[in-house]
Amino acid sequence: MRWENLTVESGGHSRAADAALFGADAVVSRTFDTPEFRGITFHEVRARSIINRVPGASRMPFEWTVNPYRGCSHACVYCFARRTHTYLDLDSGLDFDSQIVVKVNAPELLRRQLGSRRWQGEHIAMGTNVDCYQRAEGRYRLMPGILSALRDHANPFSILTKGTLILRDLDLLVQSAQVTDVGISVSVGFTDPELWRTVEPGTPAPERRLDVVRTLADHGLDCGVLMAPVIPFLSDHPAQLRATVRAIAAAGATSVTPLVLHLRPGAREWFMAWLARHHPYLVRRYERLYADGSYAPKWYQRRITRQVHELAREYGIGPTRAGMPRRIQPSEPTESSMPESTQLTLI
Repeated sequence: MRWENLTVESGGHSRAADAALFGADAVVSRTFDTPEFRGITFHEVRARSIINRVPGASRMPFEWTVNPYRGCSHACVYCFARRTHTYLDLDSGLDFDSQIVVKVNAPELLRRQLGSRRWQGEHIAMGTNVDCYQRAEGRYRLMPGILSALRDHANPFSILTKGTLILRDLDLLVQSAQVTDVGISVSVGFTDPELWRTVEPGTPAPERRLDVVRTLADHGLDCGVLMAPVIPFLSDHPAQLRATVRAIAAAGATSVTPLVLHLRPGAREWFMAWLARHHPYLVRRYERLYADGSYAPKWYQRRITRQVHELAREYGIGPTRAGMPRRIQPSEPTESSMPESTQLTLI
């Protein structure tokens, strides 16, 4: 595995190319013989940097990210991040799903970087590459330390997730939203259970993700839904779009933002192989639809966006600004609610 050759620059960031993200002597590989981790290898590393700059050519609306994991056991067949595993001489298919890099020092490293004079307190996005609340987080528990550091520095942040484990950190999210801007989005592209089981086999079911939206709303945290991906010919029928938007509205989402499937190199090959196994009659249609590159044609994207926006208005969902950062007003402290120390109780 090519650890030493993985530099900050090769990962798409801004420091010198001779600064490796971690060295081979710092890697410990583990397997756990429990049902939820069977078949997965975890490579524990001590990262040298944790706040990453998004490449200038990126379409992302943010500049800085934190990613405590590489690879993702959600195993979504369309995941655009699959290609990043090839930087480690791992493949973008099964290896991406089962060879998970864990940056075990992420919380303390983040706290140190947030305290640096060079850091200007910019917004940090999480869950934009792989899910920070994937299955591994249940064991490694990196996010409580990460959220605590962001809260203590009042640093604005956002989270995008398919994981229900985010509710474990609900107290930290509420406390953070009382001192800085916090944006939370849950990804639910469709509600079809059969499609979910094959295309997102390692994720919680869509209805469980919508339960997350409900719970966050009950605790004063606005939560948008990224309706992604809308999968051509499999989840884009008007009746399917209506069912999905209706369920999102019923969960109390503050917004819904549709995103049509895009197939970047690495993900494209894996998805098309899946399509040939499960829906071979669609292969030629996909080849035509994505003939010009990674993205569906503009006319198709505009059609889906228009339909979802119309449905959102019908069901009373606000402007499509999923997970826009906001701050909640803290309640007046009482003797019973004042923390005894900075060590917080998680649920």
